[in-house]
Amino acid sequence: MSAALDLAGRLCVRPGAPLAQALHSSRRDWAGRLGQGQPATALPGLLASLFNLCSHAHRLCAQLAIHAARPGAGPAPADVAQRLRHETAQEHVRRIGLDWPRLLGPADGTTQGAALQALQTCPLLRPAANGDEPWPQAQEWLQRECLHMPAATWLRAWQACGADWLLDWSTRHDGWLPALVRSAREADSGRALDMARALRAHGQDDQLRTLAAALALKPGFALQPLWHGACAHTGPWARLHSADDGLPLTPWTLLGSRLAELVRLCLPDGPGQGDGWLRHGALHTADGQGLAWVEMARGLLVHQVELEPDVPVVHACRVLAPTEWNFHPAGEVARRISALDNTLPAALRTRQLHLLMAAFDPCVPFEVDAAPAVEGEVAHA
Repeated sequence: MSAALDLAGRLCVRPGAPLAQALHSSRRDWAGRLGQGQPATALPGLLASLFNLCSHAHRLCAQLAIHAARPGAGPAPADVAQRLRHETAQEHVRRIGLDWPRLLGPADGTTQGAALQALQTCPLLRPAANGDEPWPQAQEWLQRECLHMPAATWLRAWQACGADWLLDWSTRHDGWLPALVRSAREADSGRALDMARALRAHGQDDQLRTLAAALALKPGFALQPLWHGACAHTGPWARLHSADDGLPLTPWTLLGSRLAELVRLCLPDGPGQGDGWLRHGALHTADGQGLAWVEMARGLLVHQVELEPDVPVVHACRVLAPTEWNFHPAGEVARRISALDNTLPAALRTRQLHLLMAAFDPCVPFEVDAAPAVEGEVAHA
């Protein structure tokens, strides 16, 4: 195991085990430990390196939080909506093209090869020439390599029919992505998310202040967060725009929700698409303290920064990432891992687990502990 992976932590899962044993995270609060004492201007780069899989979102969120804590302590980020759109779309492309074939595709690697060929031609993954907008070319690429139809038509059908459309689309087309989505359906549990638990704490300032107080005053909150005393889940289905609220979202259908967000980001600017889709914000919560949030590929990301009274130096830094909500030891994914049926064939159970991981998308690796549960054993803190 490399030092980088040790630093990032990982998830250990035990399918079919009692809830207390089903999921263990080795993530640590490195942001709080390493951020303290840093110059405010150095913090965004530090957090980007700590959370390198989502580095763009962490850098941006840290900049917003520092500026909210004390304007002038660091440069105010520019073009936030444009940066967030571009970098979130890039992350969706990478996860769909790299992780989905690995987790959901056949063992012979044919889907992985086709997906890699498609990624090599994606305009979003190439440097922009002279500041040119990549979106017309990105939309064309998405239609040609992934959807095999007009993007706006695909999105309208998704919004109207959800899972029924996802099945119809994946059945009618033979490209690598429809085939991948179609083959993953067998592993779906069929149990929809409780959308009342979708995390939208960023919708109102009073809720953000409640979240800020929990981060500042409750030890360990950033690693095992609760919202109003319960576990919550976050992802493209839990945006403030709430486009998918009326759709029953099972783990398989969450693949459609992620693909739908990529489509929305590639479409021209407008209400609920392009630059107008993802939301972000920041709030001055106390003297020298700022809270910032961005809607990024994996869900809602929150940073809290406290500065020293007289100098632009970090007194405290707290990061609340989507993985901590979705992979809480008593949360949505842990409950589903615990409920996996150990009497099913091992191959099907593995596919069910891989679908969960593709759907909820942790920002760290996971490993499976196949050892039988021990009576009285409890999960590590």
